[in-house]
Amino acid sequence: MTSLPSAHPVTARWKAFLAAGVVALAVSWGFAAQGLSAHEHRPALSVLVGGLFWTSALIGMLMLTMITRVFDAGWAPVIRRSWELALPGLPTVLALSVLPLAFIPGFRHLLWDWTDVHHVLPGGHEVGHDPILQSKSWFLNQPFFLARIVLYVAFFGVLVWLLRRGSLAQDTDRTAGHTHRLHAVSAAGIPLSALMLTMLAFDCLMALSYHWFSTMYGVWFFALSIRVALALTVLVTHVLSRGGWLDGILNQAHRHVLGCLCLAFTVFWAYISFSQYFLIYTANIPEETFWYNIREFDPVTNAKNQWWGVSMYLIFGFFVLPFLSLLFYRTKIVAGRLATVAAVILVGGLVDLWFNAVPRQITDKSAPEGFTVTPFFSSGLALDVLAVLGFGAIVAGLFLRGASRHETIPVHDPRILESINYHE
Repeated sequence: MTSLPSAHPVTARWKAFLAAGVVALAVSWGFAAQGLSAHEHRPALSVLVGGLFWTSALIGMLMLTMITRVFDAGWAPVIRRSWELALPGLPTVLALSVLPLAFIPGFRHLLWDWTDVHHVLPGGHEVGHDPILQSKSWFLNQPFFLARIVLYVAFFGVLVWLLRRGSLAQDTDRTAGHTHRLHAVSAAGIPLSALMLTMLAFDCLMALSYHWFSTMYGVWFFALSIRVALALTVLVTHVLSRGGWLDGILNQAHRHVLGCLCLAFTVFWAYISFSQYFLIYTANIPEETFWYNIREFDPVTNAKNQWWGVSMYLIFGFFVLPFLSLLFYRTKIVAGRLATVAAVILVGGLVDLWFNAVPRQITDKSAPEGFTVTPFFSSGLALDVLAVLGFGAIVAGLFLRGASRHETIPVHDPRILESINYHE
């Protein structure tokens, strides 16, 4: 048996992680409640950002789990179990973040202002009389919006349960039929998950500025999710190979595959992000360009604002630096170097989420343009980090709880020996 006893010095801490996560989230929700009473959206947005960061990472792990199942990847089984141990965090994080924010009317109106028909837009008219919203009302209406939020939690919860049930059952009954059934589940789950993650990105991020739209947004969210998932996988497996349950199992070839995937999706993310910007810039339609304008220029002085610096970081820190580093073979096989690049990608993923979620037009009649833009540097950054750490502690607690109760590698997977002995 390779499952760890509950008294193991690592897995014994799962309760402590869960407790720390509950405390951090209680503080985050406390600030969000204060913001609600003051009609300030930023604290509630911190809960959303923290939840969506881990949602994206776990969706990425879910997609990687299914993709490696469908392609029957021989290198994957020893790493895939770590994804499976973390996946229960996906419906949990959604249920603790997006679900209450959407169903509590005060938070819903603060974050998704199109749900409040009396909200005054920068132009001076109310949301209820906005022709743009009226043209999108077939999709952006409260009953359908709330139904979709419930659907996301239920869909990902059921899919995670199906994938974990078959994989964990194979540890005890040693039946190869589970592998065939998991192939079928994954084959159906990939396109359905692609649809769900696209709609999730539309509802939870793009709808924060409902006037704006991009047909490439779901693909961007997919690329971000895979990048964050791969970076987190590199860091987790690096830790577990240094005295954990992957010690002596994770080898150079596994790191090389993960490094190659990190490089591939770094290029893919850059391609999607640039294409979205280029198409909107070329079309020059006001309903699209304003989204980038408020992330580059101060509406009053027309000078570069704080978000312009963030966009430069995304170009050079989130793309150029990892891209150039991962071009080198030794970066992909040397554990410390690959872990360093993964940490850079992980931080960049959070910054990219900030860039997409935080800036918004705040109605201000005293401002010449009728609105101000949410700044990057504010007290909200600390609340964002607190929420990220809180949800992260919950995910870590669930991960370690699973490790204390189940096999930490799929010992009876048909390709387990191939995975253990994998080489370039």
